[in-house]
Amino acid sequence: MRTVVQRVRCASVAVGGEVVSSIGVGLLALVGIEVDDGRSDAEWTAEKLAHLRVFEDGAGKMNLSVLDVRGSLLLVPNFTLAGDATKGRRPGFDRAMKPEQAGPLFEVLSGLAAGHGAPVGRGVFRAEMAVSLVNDGPVTLVLQSPRTREGS
Repeated sequence: MRTVVQRVRCASVAVGGEVVSSIGVGLLALVGIEVDDGRSDAEWTAEKLAHLRVFEDGAGKMNLSVLDVRGSLLLVPNFTLAGDATKGRRPGFDRAMKPEQAGPLFEVLSGLAAGHGAPVGRGVFRAEMAVSLVNDGPVTLVLQSPRTREGS
């Protein structure tokens, strides 16, 4: 599971011109689900998002998590993160999990993330979305869940 995480002052997702989810201070996570991903990848990603220390403490050090600052998470499914543009000029999406499996796994991730205690907003799976954000810092990280299965 590949996730691009941005520390935000606020973020929102709109579908068809209507805002479907928004957060204030927190983390925006664009989530790419790959063919070999499973529940363990969702568990790892949810735990990492809840406890990643990317918010500044009183001394200006990145020592606080989204839970510590009472922030929120906004999870946005983004299959293009599984794209490979190493060959040619058009990305290939062979590594992207099929929507029939990726949708339920995104639901699992959302539930696991909420279980850590931060409010969780979500984008709409398979929808054309407009994502707006005010990046704070900017702080942007790319997370890749560890491969725990043989051959991955």
